[in-house]
Amino acid sequence: MAGEVVESADQRFKHGEQVIATSFDIGVSHHGGYAEFARVPAKWVVHLPVGLSLFESMALGTAGFAAALAIIRMEDNGLAPENGQVIVTGASGGVGGLAIDMLAQLGYEVVALTSKEFEEDNLKALGAAHVKLTSSIDHSKVRPLEASQWAGAVDNVGGPILHWLLANMKQSGTVASIGNAASFKLETTVFPFILRGVSLLGIDTGYMSFPTRQRVWDRLGTDLRPSHLSKVTRTIELDELPNAFENFIKGLVKGRTVVRVAR
Repeated sequence: MAGEVVESADQRFKHGEQVIATSFDIGVSHHGGYAEFARVPAKWVVHLPVGLSLFESMALGTAGFAAALAIIRMEDNGLAPENGQVIVTGASGGVGGLAIDMLAQLGYEVVALTSKEFEEDNLKALGAAHVKLTSSIDHSKVRPLEASQWAGAVDNVGGPILHWLLANMKQSGTVASIGNAASFKLETTVFPFILRGVSLLGIDTGYMSFPTRQRVWDRLGTDLRPSHLSKVTRTIELDELPNAFENFIKGLVKGRTVVRVAR
């Protein structure tokens, strides 16, 4: 959710300031953002960064936060454009598309991995230099170590794809593990870690606290601000939610959806 502070018992937040609240227990064990007024613990809230509007912050949402956090953690681990190609799995999904956009803006040569051949033009429009189909991978033939290909990887899929990524990483390569769309299980070997110095970074969007949370949002307002966000975002009204949920379940929704709860 994003909006203006009405009242706060925490001195960091003043009446009228624009703020964002994502992750933690919102929409899980605590009411979500489909309301004109919401009360949440102050530690769940960050100031809206300069460079972002409230609308843009919600178009980014948790998916944008996850993509940015992955890139920042990979950079902290030594990833740089000159290191080589970065591959993004689950590329046509919410996190994947935003990660491609952000990485391309930073100067990385991005490879999009997808199972959807018809998405190739869209992925290249977001900034992917190359598109690779998951159908081209024979998981039964993946060896503990394969040819060195990727300097970095943003993985939204898990399972056999993550095993394949690890086997194909370059020396000192970095993998950011975000999702488990294929499987939460990982069967791999220690070879990528002890023979190539590969790093596997877990990306926790739910409970990542300060100052990292504010740092990520601040980067989203500057050099990680996606250039194609408006093209992949639509706005719906609160009373449109029932149909919107049904379309999500049916897999009919593409891009980002922002809900306007007050006119």
